[in-house]
Amino acid sequence: MEHVLILNIGSSSIKYDLFQGEKTALKGYIERVKDYEKGIKQIINEINSKGLKVDAIGHRVVHGGTHSESALIDAKKVKELEKISELAPLHNIPEVKGIKTCMKLFKVPQVAIFDTAFHQTMPEKAYTYAIPQNLAQKHKIRRYGFHGTSHNYVAHEAARLMGKPLEKAKIITCHLGNGCSITATKHGQSVDTSMGFTPLEGLVMGTRSGDIDPAIIPFLQHKGKLSYKQIEEMLNKRSGLLGICGKKDMRDIHAARATDRKAKLAHDVFCYRLTKYIGAYIAAMNGVDAIVFTGGIGQNAWWVREDVLENFSYIGLRINKNANRNNETKISSFASRVWLFTIPTDEELMMARDVRKVLAK
Repeated sequence: MEHVLILNIGSSSIKYDLFQGEKTALKGYIERVKDYEKGIKQIINEINSKGLKVDAIGHRVVHGGTHSESALIDAKKVKELEKISELAPLHNIPEVKGIKTCMKLFKVPQVAIFDTAFHQTMPEKAYTYAIPQNLAQKHKIRRYGFHGTSHNYVAHEAARLMGKPLEKAKIITCHLGNGCSITATKHGQSVDTSMGFTPLEGLVMGTRSGDIDPAIIPFLQHKGKLSYKQIEEMLNKRSGLLGICGKKDMRDIHAARATDRKAKLAHDVFCYRLTKYIGAYIAAMNGVDAIVFTGGIGQNAWWVREDVLENFSYIGLRINKNANRNNETKISSFASRVWLFTIPTDEELMMARDVRKVLAK
């Protein structure tokens, strides 16, 4: 399978990467997509105009339910994905539409790569919510976790940089962008992650609240006279950094925090939540070999990394401030007992590898 096309289909956009082996031969982004067939035909025309071809297609699917690995797509699998769509309708419904369109336009093998799959190795104690289990089982309510492809990729890269087999390493990966999540990877397997049943749980994010007391929801329904839909929209689109200070871009918050009390508070809340999760995951794994930062904030916001990591000197962690402020790959000092890295994620490459792995079976 020389040429693998990776598609990331959103509600109104299509991101595509065509891999020739491990190298990107073509990539692009189509915005304001109203007709998936037209959008995908546009990609086909672009591929043909460059004299390239497609041997297989990989589709990013945000919610894979309990799928533990990528899967070959056939008519039966499409029906399964349609059922799972109720767990993440904003993401999965357009993805399934895109898959159906590709099955119509291409006569090549197609593979679904699930954002949730990497986290299916979590132990039951980590993915179980303490609610009546008859309801949890009936409605498939459990921690699923997201950003799995990204966490998997940077954990592999960290192990390579350490010169240590992934199967013998304890690694904490922090994917920090507009959406944020953190994962504990022990001996090559995800053992816990901050996002849960949906991508709303966990860390403070650009517009998402992360962890809150669930009783706030009925309280706002009763006292604030807000509907369920209004609260859902508020928690997903008007909370997080935006809710605290009116800004969702960490660069703007950093620029303003010296004179803007709310911006400083947003930064402090973000860093404090991240610090708590890192500390919890060190305890959950009984130690850590490396902490990795990826994503727009993770790779570029040196001030966030510095504020968070300085809390862990008690475990022998030492940050190299010059390397950190220059966003270098290795940001731990020689005296540090814990490796510290900033690693750009490459979800598309990881997905292309997954496609080949599935088709080689």
